[in-house]
Order: sequence, then C-alpha cells, then structure tokens
Amino acid sequence: MSEKILIASDHAGFALKETLERKLGELGFDVQDLGTDSAESTDYADYAHPLAERVSTGEVKRGVLLCGTGLGMSYTANRYPNVRAAIAWNPEIAKLAREHNDSNVLVLPARFLDDKQGVEILTTWLDTPFEGGRHARRVDKIEKKDSET
Repeated sequence: MSEKILIASDHAGFALKETLERKLGELGFDVQDLGTDSAESTDYADYAHPLAERVSTGEVKRGVLLCGTGLGMSYTANRYPNVRAAIAWNPEIAKLAREHNDSNVLVLPARFLDDKQGVEILTTWLDTPFEGGRHARRVDKIEKKDSET
C-alpha cells in the first residue's frame, strides 16, 4: 500500500502544485489534492486548515502546501498540534527541516521557484529521514508549554 500524501495550494501555488502532484504520483504516492483547482484568486487558509488538521490528527503522515511566499500557509498550518510546517526555498533547507525538525508539512514559496526547483526540493524533503537523537528532544519540546520544560 502506498503512502497517502496531501497537497494543497492557493491560486499563486496552483501551477506548481499541479507539477508536484504529478511527480508524487510518479513516485508512487497516493496523492489527494485538496485544491485549489485554478489560478483564480483564493484564500490560502481555506486550503491549509484541512490539510493541517489531517496531519495533526495522524490521519496522514505528510502534506505539501504552496502559496506565493509560503508564509500564509505556514502560519496557518503551524497552529495545529503536531504539525511542523517548514518553508523550504532550496533543497538544503528541505533536508535540514527533515533531519533536524522532523518536518511533516513542506511549504513552498511558489512565486519564487520554477518547476525544476520545486521538484528538487520536494524529492529532497521526501527522501530525507529524521535524524532523531538530540533533535528528537528538541522536537518534543515544540508541543510543550514553558512550564512543562
């Protein structure tokens, strides 16, 4: 059984989302596209909330969000417990987001990437395991309040 992965974008990320959705399918993922379905203006939060909720509850392990800068999607997604949405604008950032932070949502700044860059960032993020060790302790602290640390 292939891993289910969610993908969603606003209008600014629509074209790159379509490219990445095809790539995920080629890689054998069971891709569920949560929208948008065109380049017509939309609100990023309408797409980030459903994806982040499903990652937060553990229904799916990972998701990919795209908007113009990546900022709006990351702000929205990171409001959910257990979601670690990382904006990556190059493969090195994507790699470190996985290795050190166990990122489970990749956020791409679509206005600043071409298709080739987007695919390279995505595949790096997908292929990079979490290192654990000292990083696991740090990731565990993300969900804790100051009084619990």
